[in-house]
Amino acid sequence: MLNFNGKLVPKSELNINYQNRGLKYGDAVFDTLKYENQIYFIEEHYFRLMSSLRMLRMKIPMSFTMQFYKDEIIKTIVKNNLSGKTRIRVSVFRKDGGLYTPTTNEIGYIIETEALNYAPKENYEIELYKDFPILSGLLSTIKTNNRIVNVLSSIFADENSYDNCILLNEKKNVVEASNANIFLIFGNEIITPPLNEGCINGVLRMKILDFLKNDDKFSFAERTISPFELLKANEIFLTNSIMEIQSVTRYRKKNYSTIKTEEFRSIFESKKN
Repeated sequence: MLNFNGKLVPKSELNINYQNRGLKYGDAVFDTLKYENQIYFIEEHYFRLMSSLRMLRMKIPMSFTMQFYKDEIIKTIVKNNLSGKTRIRVSVFRKDGGLYTPTTNEIGYIIETEALNYAPKENYEIELYKDFPILSGLLSTIKTNNRIVNVLSSIFADENSYDNCILLNEKKNVVEASNANIFLIFGNEIITPPLNEGCINGVLRMKILDFLKNDDKFSFAERTISPFELLKANEIFLTNSIMEIQSVTRYRKKNYSTIKTEEFRSIFESKKN
């Protein structure tokens, strides 16, 4: 079952109008959340979504509160009889009408839920994707439905037997992975690209940076990262809301240790809730 604007409907009966602006123009945003006895980081997800909708000049109903958001997700999970780990995708789109200029800024939404069976991989190889860049700037930090570079880089990874690709921006700086934020470890320092390089403002990225501000073991920095630093790093890990923290074990001819990443994961996991 899907939640379409508050109404639960079978997937086979969902009728999307051909004028849907998410379909025609990518005029939509999405959010991916994880559930396991609770919706992880619901507050951060909600406020990031609201910020994205405001940036895209969409009209947020007064009724679209955080409690409403949470209740609609839980309603969908319960209807689908999901009790274990669950993947949630929320798509919010500007309602039908207009060409490039919309006739309304009101929104509609779809909530999808499915059982989640993901487990971190012991061996994880990455490669650079250089065919097309991510554009630096704040628009790239929100999860719009315009993810074609991420799609193409994922196809490249699949065709060449890599687990993921690292994306660059037009300045040839490291931005993120195809579906995750990226962190490099040098000694006890953890670094990640700043948002103005064009990386997604990931919820787990936010939580990790907030955690590191008060951690005595690891220091951190948000700074520009060149592709050459990938080979210089002691360790690399990727993050998103579903896989959480995934160690990278190989890039080109370099094999990476995962000791520091596992140490950090253990500390972060014990305090993340």
